[in-house]
Amino acid sequence: MELKEADLRTLLVEQNYVSGEDMNVASKFADAHHISVIEYLQSENILTHDLLGQAIAEYFHIPYIDLNTHQPTREQIDRIPEDIAKAHRILFCKDFTDSITVTTDQPEVKDIRKVLAPLFPKRKIEVAYSLSEDINAALAKYRKTLDTRFSKILSSQTRVAPELIDEIIQDALIFRASDIHIEPQKEQVIIRFRVDGILQDAGKIARTYYESILNRIKVQGRLRIDEHFSTQDGAMHYEKEQYVADIRISIIPTIEGEKVVMRLLSQYVRGLAVTDLGLSEKDHEVLVKAYNKPFGMILVTGPTGSGKSTTLYAALKELNDPEVNITTIEDPVEYKISGVNQIQVNAQTHITFAKGLRSIVRQDPDIILVGEIRDTETAEIAVNAALTGHLLLSTFHANDAATAIPRLLDMAVEPFLLASTLELVIAQRLVRKICERCRVSRSQKAVDIVKKYPQLKGMLSGTITLYAGKGCRDCNNTGFRGRVAIFEMIVMNEALRQLILERPSSHTVWEMAEKNGARSMFEDGIDKVTDGITTIDELLRVANP
Repeated sequence: MELKEADLRTLLVEQNYVSGEDMNVASKFADAHHISVIEYLQSENILTHDLLGQAIAEYFHIPYIDLNTHQPTREQIDRIPEDIAKAHRILFCKDFTDSITVTTDQPEVKDIRKVLAPLFPKRKIEVAYSLSEDINAALAKYRKTLDTRFSKILSSQTRVAPELIDEIIQDALIFRASDIHIEPQKEQVIIRFRVDGILQDAGKIARTYYESILNRIKVQGRLRIDEHFSTQDGAMHYEKEQYVADIRISIIPTIEGEKVVMRLLSQYVRGLAVTDLGLSEKDHEVLVKAYNKPFGMILVTGPTGSGKSTTLYAALKELNDPEVNITTIEDPVEYKISGVNQIQVNAQTHITFAKGLRSIVRQDPDIILVGEIRDTETAEIAVNAALTGHLLLSTFHANDAATAIPRLLDMAVEPFLLASTLELVIAQRLVRKICERCRVSRSQKAVDIVKKYPQLKGMLSGTITLYAGKGCRDCNNTGFRGRVAIFEMIVMNEALRQLILERPSSHTVWEMAEKNGARSMFEDGIDKVTDGITTIDELLRVANP
Protein backbone atom coordinates (compact mmCIF):
# COMPACT_ATOMS: atom_id res chain seq x y z
CA MET A 1 0.00 0.00 0.00
CA GLU A 2 1.34 3.44 -0.90
CA LEU A 3 0.87 5.86 1.99
CA LYS A 4 -1.12 9.05 1.57
CA GLU A 5 1.22 11.90 0.65
CA ALA A 6 0.56 13.84 3.88
CA ASP A 7 1.55 10.77 5.94
CA LEU A 8 4.55 10.15 3.71
CA ARG A 9 5.83 13.72 4.17
CA THR A 10 5.70 13.29 7.97
CA LEU A 11 7.26 9.82 7.78
CA LEU A 12 10.25 10.94 5.65
CA VAL A 13 11.08 13.77 8.03
CA GLU A 14 10.57 11.76 11.24
CA GLN A 15 12.81 8.95 9.95
CA ASN A 16 15.46 11.48 8.83
CA TYR A 17 15.31 10.52 5.16
CA VAL A 18 14.60 14.18 4.32
CA SER A 19 15.45 17.23 6.42
CA GLY A 20 12.62 19.43 7.66
CA GLU A 21 14.08 22.33 5.65
CA ASP A 22 14.16 20.31 2.39
CA MET A 23 10.61 19.07 3.01
CA ASN A 24 9.36 22.63 3.52
CA VAL A 25 10.95 23.73 0.24
CA ALA A 26 9.59 20.62 -1.53
CA SER A 27 6.09 21.13 -0.13
CA LYS A 28 5.94 24.77 -1.23
CA PHE A 29 7.24 23.95 -4.71
CA ALA A 30 4.92 20.93 -5.09
CA ASP A 31 1.84 22.88 -3.98
CA ALA A 32 2.67 25.82 -6.26
CA HIS A 33 3.48 23.67 -9.32
CA HIS A 34 0.76 21.04 -8.86
CA ILE A 35 3.09 18.05 -8.54
CA SER A 36 3.76 15.55 -5.76
CA VAL A 37 6.42 16.13 -3.13
CA ILE A 38 8.04 12.81 -4.11
CA GLU A 39 8.43 14.00 -7.73
CA TYR A 40 10.23 17.12 -6.54
CA LEU A 41 12.48 15.31 -4.04
CA GLN A 42 13.50 12.73 -6.64
CA SER A 43 14.08 15.29 -9.40
CA GLU A 44 16.41 17.20 -7.05
CA ASN A 45 18.19 13.95 -6.03
CA ILE A 46 17.24 14.54 -2.39
CA LEU A 47 15.36 11.22 -2.23
CA THR A 48 16.24 8.16 -4.30
CA HIS A 49 13.95 5.33 -5.42
CA ASP A 50 15.64 3.01 -2.88
CA LEU A 51 15.35 5.40 0.06
CA LEU A 52 11.64 5.89 -0.59
CA GLY A 53 11.11 2.12 -0.52
CA GLN A 54 13.18 1.75 2.64
CA ALA A 55 11.20 4.48 4.40
CA ILE A 56 7.86 2.83 3.65
CA ALA A 57 9.21 -0.60 4.62
CA GLU A 58 10.37 0.82 7.96
CA TYR A 59 6.88 2.17 8.54
CA PHE A 60 5.52 -1.38 8.21
CA HIS A 61 8.46 -2.81 10.26
CA ILE A 62 9.51 -5.22 7.49
CA PRO A 63 12.56 -5.46 5.17
CA TYR A 64 12.73 -3.62 1.84
CA ILE A 65 13.57 -5.44 -1.39
CA ASP A 66 14.57 -3.42 -4.47
CA LEU A 67 13.26 -5.47 -7.39
CA ASN A 68 15.52 -3.58 -9.79
CA THR A 69 18.67 -5.02 -8.19
CA HIS A 70 17.14 -8.28 -6.90
CA GLN A 71 15.00 -9.39 -9.81
CA PRO A 72 13.18 -12.68 -9.21
CA THR A 73 14.01 -15.32 -11.82
CA ARG A 74 11.38 -16.94 -14.03
CA GLU A 75 11.59 -20.06 -11.84
CA GLN A 76 11.01 -18.01 -8.67
CA ILE A 77 8.05 -16.18 -10.20
CA ASP A 78 6.44 -19.49 -11.16
CA ARG A 79 6.63 -20.71 -7.52
CA ILE A 80 3.45 -18.69 -6.84
CA PRO A 81 0.51 -19.29 -9.22
CA GLU A 82 -0.41 -16.29 -11.38
CA ASP A 83 -3.94 -15.87 -9.99
CA ILE A 84 -2.67 -15.74 -6.37
CA ALA A 85 0.29 -13.48 -7.22
CA LYS A 86 -1.89 -10.93 -9.02
CA ALA A 87 -4.80 -11.04 -6.57
CA HIS A 88 -2.54 -10.40 -3.56
CA ARG A 89 0.32 -8.63 -5.41
CA ILE A 90 2.91 -11.07 -4.08
CA LEU A 91 6.22 -12.18 -5.60
CA PHE A 92 8.49 -15.02 -4.49
CA CYS A 93 11.98 -13.66 -3.77
CA LYS A 94 14.20 -15.84 -1.58
CA ASP A 95 14.33 -19.52 -0.66
CA PHE A 96 15.94 -20.84 2.54
CA THR A 97 15.96 -24.28 4.20
CA ASP A 98 13.13 -23.58 6.62
CA SER A 99 11.69 -20.32 5.27
CA ILE A 100 10.87 -18.29 2.18
CA THR A 101 10.70 -14.54 1.57
CA VAL A 102 7.99 -12.94 -0.52
CA THR A 103 7.55 -9.26 -1.31
CA THR A 104 4.44 -7.13 -1.83
CA ASP A 105 3.29 -3.52 -1.94
CA GLN A 106 0.33 -4.41 0.31
CA PRO A 107 2.00 -5.69 3.51
CA GLU A 108 -0.95 -4.59 5.65
CA VAL A 109 -3.11 -7.37 4.13
CA LYS A 110 -3.29 -9.87 7.01
CA ASP A 111 -4.08 -13.07 5.08
CA ILE A 112 -0.90 -13.17 2.94
CA ARG A 113 0.72 -15.90 5.04
CA LYS A 114 -2.57 -17.82 5.23
CA VAL A 115 -2.91 -17.79 1.43
CA LEU A 116 0.68 -18.95 0.90
CA ALA A 117 0.77 -21.60 3.66
CA PRO A 118 -0.66 -24.45 1.48
CA LEU A 119 1.94 -23.73 -1.22
CA PHE A 120 4.88 -23.86 1.21
CA PRO A 121 3.96 -26.31 4.02
CA LYS A 122 6.17 -26.33 7.12
CA ARG A 123 8.03 -23.24 5.88
CA LYS A 124 8.11 -19.91 7.70
CA ILE A 125 6.88 -17.10 5.42
CA GLU A 126 8.73 -13.78 5.70
CA VAL A 127 7.09 -10.74 4.09
CA ALA A 128 9.05 -7.79 2.62
CA TYR A 129 8.02 -4.55 0.91
CA SER A 130 8.65 -3.37 -2.66
CA LEU A 131 7.39 -0.25 -4.44
CA SER A 132 4.21 -0.60 -6.49
CA GLU A 133 5.80 0.32 -9.82
CA ASP A 134 8.40 -2.43 -9.34
CA ILE A 135 5.73 -4.97 -8.35
CA ASN A 136 3.76 -4.08 -11.52
CA ALA A 137 6.83 -4.59 -13.72
CA ALA A 138 7.58 -7.98 -12.13
CA LEU A 139 3.96 -9.22 -12.31
CA ALA A 140 4.05 -8.49 -16.04
CA LYS A 141 6.43 -11.43 -16.44
CA TYR A 142 3.49 -13.80 -15.91
CA ARG A 143 2.04 -12.62 -19.22
CA LYS A 144 2.11 -15.03 -22.14
CA THR A 145 2.71 -13.76 -25.70
CA LEU A 146 -0.07 -11.72 -27.29
CA ASP A 147 -0.70 -14.46 -29.87
CA THR A 148 -1.14 -17.08 -27.11
CA ARG A 149 -3.61 -14.88 -25.24
CA PHE A 150 -5.42 -14.01 -28.48
CA SER A 151 -5.93 -17.73 -29.17
CA LYS A 152 -7.36 -18.27 -25.71
CA ILE A 153 -9.79 -15.33 -26.07
CA LEU A 154 -10.91 -16.40 -29.55
CA SER A 155 -11.53 -19.98 -28.44
CA SER A 156 -13.75 -18.76 -25.60
CA GLN A 157 -16.10 -17.01 -28.10
CA THR A 158 -17.16 -14.49 -25.45
CA ARG A 159 -16.73 -10.70 -25.67
CA VAL A 160 -13.89 -11.01 -28.17
CA ALA A 161 -13.29 -7.36 -29.21
CA PRO A 162 -13.12 -5.78 -25.70
CA GLU A 163 -10.83 -8.52 -24.40
CA LEU A 164 -8.49 -8.35 -27.40
CA ILE A 165 -8.22 -4.56 -27.09
CA ASP A 166 -7.55 -4.85 -23.33
CA GLU A 167 -4.69 -7.27 -23.95
CA ILE A 168 -3.16 -5.06 -26.67
CA ILE A 169 -3.29 -1.86 -24.58
CA GLN A 170 -2.02 -3.54 -21.41
CA ASP A 171 0.93 -5.10 -23.26
CA ALA A 172 1.75 -1.73 -24.84
CA LEU A 173 1.80 -0.08 -21.40
CA ILE A 174 3.95 -2.85 -19.92
CA PHE A 175 6.50 -2.57 -22.74
CA ARG A 176 6.49 1.26 -22.46
CA ALA A 177 5.25 1.66 -26.04
CA SER A 178 4.47 5.17 -27.27
CA ASP A 179 2.22 3.98 -30.12
CA ILE A 180 0.13 0.96 -31.08
CA HIS A 181 -0.20 0.26 -34.82
CA ILE A 182 -3.10 -1.98 -35.88
CA GLU A 183 -2.55 -2.73 -39.57
CA PRO A 184 -5.05 -4.72 -41.67
CA GLN A 185 -3.67 -7.04 -44.35
CA LYS A 186 -5.39 -9.43 -46.74
CA GLU A 187 -5.84 -12.37 -44.32
CA GLN A 188 -4.67 -11.05 -40.97
CA VAL A 189 -4.19 -7.94 -38.86
CA ILE A 190 -0.69 -7.10 -37.63
CA ILE A 191 -0.19 -5.48 -34.21
CA ARG A 192 3.01 -3.47 -33.78
CA PHE A 193 4.33 -1.38 -30.88
CA ARG A 194 6.69 1.57 -31.14
CA VAL A 195 9.10 1.17 -28.22
CA ASP A 196 11.86 3.75 -27.73
CA GLY A 197 11.24 5.03 -31.25
CA ILE A 198 11.51 1.62 -32.99
CA LEU A 199 8.54 -0.41 -34.29
CA GLN A 200 8.36 -4.03 -33.08
CA ASP A 201 5.95 -6.80 -34.08
CA ALA A 202 3.70 -7.67 -31.13
CA GLY A 203 1.13 -10.14 -32.50
CA LYS A 204 -1.45 -10.85 -35.16
CA ILE A 205 -5.19 -11.56 -35.36
CA ALA A 206 -7.26 -13.23 -38.08
CA ARG A 207 -8.89 -10.64 -40.36
CA THR A 208 -12.35 -12.09 -39.46
CA TYR A 209 -12.34 -10.29 -36.10
CA TYR A 210 -11.07 -6.92 -37.29
CA GLU A 211 -14.38 -5.21 -37.98
CA SER A 212 -15.63 -5.76 -34.42
CA ILE A 213 -12.27 -4.55 -33.00
CA LEU A 214 -12.34 -1.48 -35.23
CA ASN A 215 -15.92 -0.63 -34.28
CA ARG A 216 -15.11 -1.02 -30.58
CA ILE A 217 -12.17 1.40 -30.90
CA LYS A 218 -14.35 3.88 -32.81
CA VAL A 219 -17.07 3.77 -30.17
CA GLN A 220 -14.56 4.30 -27.36
CA GLY A 221 -12.94 7.15 -29.31
CA ARG A 222 -16.35 8.73 -30.06
CA LEU A 223 -15.86 8.32 -33.80
CA ARG A 224 -18.36 7.44 -36.55
CA ILE A 225 -18.66 3.68 -37.06
CA ASP A 226 -20.42 4.13 -40.42
CA GLU A 227 -17.51 6.11 -41.92
CA HIS A 228 -14.89 3.97 -43.70
CA PHE A 229 -13.36 6.20 -46.40
CA SER A 230 -12.11 9.29 -44.58
CA THR A 231 -9.62 10.00 -41.82
CA GLN A 232 -10.89 10.27 -38.25
CA ASP A 233 -9.25 11.45 -35.02
CA GLY A 234 -10.49 10.72 -31.52
CA ALA A 235 -9.41 10.11 -27.95
CA MET A 236 -10.24 7.78 -25.08
CA HIS A 237 -9.31 7.24 -21.46
CA TYR A 238 -8.33 3.67 -20.58
CA GLU A 239 -8.47 2.42 -17.01
CA LYS A 240 -8.49 -1.19 -15.88
CA GLU A 241 -6.90 -2.53 -12.70
CA GLN A 242 -3.48 -0.84 -12.42
CA TYR A 243 -3.41 0.09 -16.12
CA VAL A 244 -4.25 3.75 -16.81
CA ALA A 245 -3.66 5.74 -20.00
CA ASP A 246 -4.99 8.61 -22.06
CA ILE A 247 -5.02 7.48 -25.68
CA ARG A 248 -5.17 9.49 -28.89
CA ILE A 249 -6.69 7.62 -31.83
CA SER A 250 -6.01 8.17 -35.54
CA ILE A 251 -7.76 6.14 -38.26
CA ILE A 252 -6.94 6.32 -41.96
CA PRO A 253 -8.34 4.32 -44.91
CA THR A 254 -5.76 2.15 -46.71
CA ILE A 255 -6.27 -0.19 -49.68
CA GLU A 256 -6.50 -3.13 -47.24
CA GLY A 257 -8.90 -1.40 -44.84
CA GLU A 258 -8.80 1.16 -42.05
CA LYS A 259 -5.52 1.37 -40.18
CA VAL A 260 -5.51 2.45 -36.53
CA VAL A 261 -2.69 4.15 -34.65
CA MET A 262 -3.19 4.70 -30.93
CA ARG A 263 -0.81 7.15 -29.21
CA LEU A 264 -0.36 6.34 -25.51
CA LEU A 265 0.11 9.56 -23.63
CA SER A 266 2.66 8.73 -20.97
CA GLN A 267 2.07 9.52 -17.30
CA TYR A 268 5.86 9.91 -17.16
CA VAL A 269 5.76 13.26 -18.98
CA ARG A 270 3.45 14.72 -16.33
CA GLY A 271 6.16 14.18 -13.69
CA LEU A 272 9.06 15.23 -15.91
CA ALA A 273 11.29 18.09 -14.80
CA VAL A 274 13.77 20.12 -16.85
CA THR A 275 16.55 18.26 -15.01
CA ASP A 276 15.26 14.97 -16.51
CA LEU A 277 15.58 16.02 -20.16
CA GLY A 278 19.24 15.03 -20.56
CA LEU A 279 20.56 18.59 -20.91
CA SER A 280 24.24 19.24 -20.32
CA GLU A 281 25.00 21.59 -17.44
CA LYS A 282 25.64 24.47 -19.84
CA ASP A 283 22.48 23.85 -21.91
CA HIS A 284 20.40 23.55 -18.73
CA GLU A 285 21.63 26.98 -17.58
CA VAL A 286 20.84 28.45 -21.02
CA LEU A 287 17.26 27.13 -21.01
CA VAL A 288 16.53 28.18 -17.42
CA LYS A 289 17.89 31.68 -18.08
CA ALA A 290 15.75 32.00 -21.24
CA TYR A 291 12.44 30.91 -19.71
CA ASN A 292 12.96 33.08 -16.64
CA LYS A 293 12.95 36.22 -18.81
CA PRO A 294 9.69 38.20 -18.60
CA PHE A 295 9.16 38.24 -22.37
CA GLY A 296 10.58 36.95 -25.63
CA MET A 297 10.23 33.84 -27.77
CA ILE A 298 11.68 30.33 -27.23
CA LEU A 299 11.39 27.90 -30.17
CA VAL A 300 11.95 24.14 -30.04
CA THR A 301 12.52 22.56 -33.46
CA GLY A 302 12.72 19.02 -34.75
CA PRO A 303 10.69 16.42 -36.64
CA THR A 304 7.53 14.76 -35.33
CA GLY A 305 8.31 12.50 -32.37
CA SER A 306 11.55 14.23 -31.37
CA GLY A 307 10.31 15.22 -27.90
CA LYS A 308 9.65 18.92 -28.59
CA SER A 309 6.40 19.02 -26.63
CA THR A 310 8.00 17.16 -23.72
CA THR A 311 10.70 19.83 -23.47
CA LEU A 312 8.11 22.62 -23.47
CA TYR A 313 5.90 20.86 -20.92
CA ALA A 314 8.90 20.44 -18.61
CA ALA A 315 9.61 24.18 -18.89
CA LEU A 316 5.91 25.03 -18.30
CA LYS A 317 5.93 22.88 -15.21
CA GLU A 318 8.77 24.96 -13.78
CA LEU A 319 6.96 28.20 -14.69
CA ASN A 320 3.55 27.10 -13.39
CA ASP A 321 2.89 29.38 -10.43
CA PRO A 322 -0.29 30.89 -8.95
CA GLU A 323 1.14 34.36 -9.59
CA VAL A 324 1.24 33.98 -13.39
CA ASN A 325 -1.43 33.37 -16.05
CA ILE A 326 -0.34 30.60 -18.41
CA THR A 327 -2.46 29.82 -21.47
CA THR A 328 -1.77 27.29 -24.21
CA ILE A 329 -3.27 26.51 -27.60
CA GLU A 330 -2.49 22.99 -28.78
CA ASP A 331 -3.49 20.45 -31.41
CA PRO A 332 -4.23 18.26 -29.59
CA VAL A 333 -3.93 18.94 -25.84
CA GLU A 334 -1.87 15.88 -24.93
CA TYR A 335 -1.27 16.40 -21.22
CA LYS A 336 -3.59 18.29 -18.92
CA ILE A 337 -1.68 20.53 -16.49
CA SER A 338 -3.41 21.73 -13.34
CA GLY A 339 -3.29 25.51 -13.06
CA VAL A 340 -2.76 26.08 -16.82
CA ASN A 341 -5.51 27.24 -19.22
CA GLN A 342 -5.33 24.90 -22.19
CA ILE A 343 -7.20 25.42 -25.47
CA GLN A 344 -7.76 22.70 -28.07
CA VAL A 345 -7.57 23.61 -31.77
CA ASN A 346 -10.93 22.72 -33.32
CA ALA A 347 -11.61 23.18 -37.03
CA GLN A 348 -15.36 22.60 -36.58
CA THR A 349 -15.68 25.58 -34.23
CA HIS A 350 -13.11 27.60 -36.24
CA ILE A 351 -10.56 27.66 -33.41
CA THR A 352 -7.26 27.68 -35.31
CA PHE A 353 -3.80 28.42 -33.92
CA ALA A 354 -3.99 31.95 -35.32
CA LYS A 355 -7.53 32.76 -34.10
CA GLY A 356 -6.95 31.12 -30.72
CA LEU A 357 -3.65 32.95 -30.23
CA ARG A 358 -5.27 36.25 -31.16
CA SER A 359 -7.89 35.67 -28.43
CA ILE A 360 -5.32 34.52 -25.86
CA VAL A 361 -3.43 37.80 -26.18
CA ARG A 362 -6.62 39.58 -25.06
CA GLN A 363 -6.88 37.29 -21.98
CA ASP A 364 -4.10 39.05 -20.00
CA PRO A 365 -1.58 36.17 -20.20
CA ASP A 366 1.96 36.22 -18.81
CA ILE A 367 3.13 33.05 -20.57
CA ILE A 368 1.76 31.59 -23.81
CA LEU A 369 2.48 28.17 -25.31
CA VAL A 370 1.61 27.68 -28.99
CA GLY A 371 1.62 23.99 -29.90
CA GLU A 372 3.13 24.68 -33.32
CA ILE A 373 3.80 27.65 -35.59
CA ARG A 374 2.45 26.36 -38.91
CA ASP A 375 1.62 29.40 -41.00
CA THR A 376 2.42 33.05 -41.61
CA GLU A 377 -0.53 34.40 -39.62
CA THR A 378 0.35 32.37 -36.50
CA ALA A 379 4.02 33.34 -36.82
CA GLU A 380 3.19 37.06 -37.04
CA ILE A 381 0.84 36.99 -34.03
CA ALA A 382 3.33 34.94 -32.00
CA VAL A 383 6.17 37.36 -32.70
CA ASN A 384 3.99 40.36 -31.85
CA ALA A 385 2.83 38.67 -28.61
CA ALA A 386 6.47 38.16 -27.60
CA LEU A 387 7.20 41.77 -28.49
CA THR A 388 4.39 43.14 -26.32
CA GLY A 389 5.54 41.71 -23.01
CA HIS A 390 4.67 38.00 -23.10
CA LEU A 391 6.93 34.97 -22.79
CA LEU A 392 6.01 32.78 -25.76
CA LEU A 393 7.05 29.15 -26.19
CA SER A 394 6.36 27.17 -29.33
CA THR A 395 7.49 24.29 -31.54
CA PHE A 396 8.51 24.70 -35.15
CA HIS A 397 9.37 22.19 -37.87
CA ALA A 398 13.00 22.66 -38.95
CA ASN A 399 15.88 20.22 -39.32
CA ASP A 400 18.19 22.16 -37.03
CA ALA A 401 18.30 25.29 -34.91
CA ALA A 402 19.95 27.48 -37.57
CA THR A 403 17.35 26.63 -40.23
CA ALA A 404 14.51 27.93 -38.06
CA ILE A 405 15.56 31.57 -38.51
CA PRO A 406 15.54 31.77 -42.36
CA ARG A 407 12.36 29.67 -42.40
CA LEU A 408 10.56 32.17 -40.16
CA LEU A 409 11.80 34.99 -42.38
CA ASP A 410 10.45 33.10 -45.41
CA MET A 411 7.06 33.07 -43.65
CA ALA A 412 7.01 36.86 -44.00
CA VAL A 413 7.98 37.65 -40.40
CA GLU A 414 9.68 41.05 -40.42
CA PRO A 415 13.43 40.69 -39.70
CA PHE A 416 13.47 43.55 -37.15
CA LEU A 417 10.54 41.96 -35.24
CA LEU A 418 12.20 38.53 -35.17
CA ALA A 419 15.52 40.04 -34.10
CA SER A 420 13.78 41.90 -31.27
CA THR A 421 11.83 38.94 -29.87
CA LEU A 422 13.72 35.68 -30.43
CA GLU A 423 15.67 34.62 -27.34
CA LEU A 424 16.52 30.95 -27.85
CA VAL A 425 16.22 28.30 -30.57
CA ILE A 426 16.55 24.66 -29.54
CA ALA A 427 16.83 21.70 -31.92
CA GLN A 428 16.59 18.15 -30.63
CA ARG A 429 16.34 14.47 -31.51
CA LEU A 430 15.72 11.39 -29.36
CA VAL A 431 18.25 8.57 -29.05
CA ARG A 432 17.75 5.28 -27.27
CA LYS A 433 19.50 4.86 -23.93
CA ILE A 434 21.66 1.82 -23.23
CA CYS A 435 19.92 -0.53 -20.79
CA GLU A 436 21.56 0.01 -17.40
CA ARG A 437 20.81 -3.58 -16.37
CA CYS A 438 22.94 -5.24 -19.10
CA ARG A 439 25.37 -2.43 -20.01
CA VAL A 440 28.97 -3.50 -20.64
CA SER A 441 32.01 -1.41 -21.54
CA ARG A 442 35.06 -1.83 -23.76
CA SER A 443 38.05 0.48 -24.18
CA GLN A 444 39.19 1.22 -27.73
CA LYS A 445 41.74 3.53 -29.34
CA ALA A 446 40.23 6.54 -31.09
CA VAL A 447 42.06 5.67 -34.33
CA ASP A 448 40.38 2.25 -34.42
CA ILE A 449 36.95 3.80 -33.79
CA VAL A 450 37.51 6.34 -36.60
CA LYS A 451 38.44 3.51 -39.01
CA LYS A 452 34.98 2.02 -38.44
CA TYR A 453 33.22 5.40 -38.22
CA PRO A 454 35.08 7.86 -40.50
CA GLN A 455 32.39 10.46 -39.74
CA LEU A 456 34.01 10.89 -36.30
CA LYS A 457 37.38 12.01 -37.65
CA GLY A 458 38.78 14.82 -35.51
CA MET A 459 36.17 14.33 -32.77
CA LEU A 460 37.91 11.65 -30.67
CA SER A 461 41.42 11.19 -29.35
CA GLY A 462 43.36 8.83 -27.10
CA THR A 463 41.63 5.79 -25.63
CA ILE A 464 37.83 5.87 -25.44
CA THR A 465 35.50 3.70 -23.37
CA LEU A 466 32.43 2.70 -25.37
CA TYR A 467 29.34 1.08 -23.89
CA ALA A 468 26.63 -1.24 -25.20
CA GLY A 469 23.75 -3.34 -23.88
CA LYS A 470 24.08 -7.13 -24.14
CA GLY A 471 20.30 -7.61 -24.03
CA CYS A 472 18.23 -8.82 -21.09
CA ARG A 473 14.62 -9.28 -19.92
CA ASP A 474 14.46 -5.65 -18.79
CA CYS A 475 15.11 -4.32 -22.30
CA ASN A 476 13.37 -7.16 -24.16
CA ASN A 477 16.83 -8.22 -25.43
CA THR A 478 17.30 -5.01 -27.42
CA GLY A 479 20.15 -3.58 -25.31
CA PHE A 480 18.24 -0.30 -24.99
CA ARG A 481 15.71 0.95 -22.47
CA GLY A 482 14.22 4.44 -22.58
CA ARG A 483 15.24 7.48 -24.60
CA VAL A 484 17.04 10.75 -24.01
CA ALA A 485 17.32 13.88 -26.15
CA ILE A 486 20.39 15.32 -27.83
CA PHE A 487 20.30 19.09 -28.19
CA GLU A 488 21.74 22.08 -29.97
CA MET A 489 20.97 25.63 -28.87
CA ILE A 490 21.35 29.03 -30.48
CA VAL A 491 21.27 31.81 -27.87
CA MET A 492 20.53 35.21 -29.33
CA ASN A 493 23.03 38.03 -28.81
CA GLU A 494 23.58 41.40 -30.43
CA ALA A 495 25.70 39.99 -33.30
CA LEU A 496 23.01 37.44 -34.21
CA ARG A 497 20.26 40.05 -33.98
CA GLN A 498 22.16 42.24 -36.44
CA LEU A 499 22.67 39.23 -38.70
CA ILE A 500 18.91 38.49 -38.81
CA LEU A 501 18.32 41.97 -40.27
CA GLU A 502 20.39 40.85 -43.29
CA ARG A 503 18.14 37.78 -43.96
CA PRO A 504 21.00 35.26 -43.56
CA SER A 505 21.16 31.65 -44.76
CA SER A 506 21.09 28.84 -42.19
CA HIS A 507 24.79 28.20 -42.89
CA THR A 508 25.67 31.82 -42.01
CA VAL A 509 23.53 31.68 -38.86
CA TRP A 510 25.27 28.51 -37.66
CA GLU A 511 28.76 29.91 -38.36
CA MET A 512 27.95 32.92 -36.18
CA ALA A 513 26.36 30.73 -33.47
CA GLU A 514 29.44 28.46 -33.38
CA LYS A 515 31.65 31.49 -32.85
CA ASN A 516 29.46 32.29 -29.85
CA GLY A 517 29.98 28.79 -28.40
CA ALA A 518 27.04 26.81 -29.84
CA ARG A 519 27.52 23.04 -30.11
CA SER A 520 25.74 20.80 -32.61
CA MET A 521 23.37 17.97 -31.74
CA PHE A 522 26.02 15.53 -32.91
CA GLU A 523 28.61 16.96 -30.53
CA ASP A 524 26.11 16.71 -27.67
CA GLY A 525 25.46 13.12 -28.79
CA ILE A 526 29.17 12.25 -28.74
CA ASP A 527 29.29 13.39 -25.11
CA LYS A 528 26.37 11.04 -24.36
CA VAL A 529 28.22 8.21 -26.14
CA THR A 530 31.40 8.68 -24.07
CA ASP A 531 29.30 9.04 -20.90
CA GLY A 532 27.81 5.58 -21.52
CA ILE A 533 24.27 6.82 -22.22
CA THR A 534 23.96 5.73 -25.88
CA THR A 535 25.96 4.16 -28.71
CA ILE A 536 27.64 5.54 -31.85
CA ASP A 537 25.33 3.53 -34.12
CA GLU A 538 22.26 4.91 -32.33
CA LEU A 539 23.60 8.47 -32.59
CA LEU A 540 24.28 8.08 -36.33
CA ARG A 541 20.74 6.77 -36.77
CA VAL A 542 19.25 10.15 -35.83
CA ALA A 543 21.96 12.77 -36.41
CA ASN A 544 24.76 13.67 -38.82
CA PRO A 545 28.18 15.12 -37.94
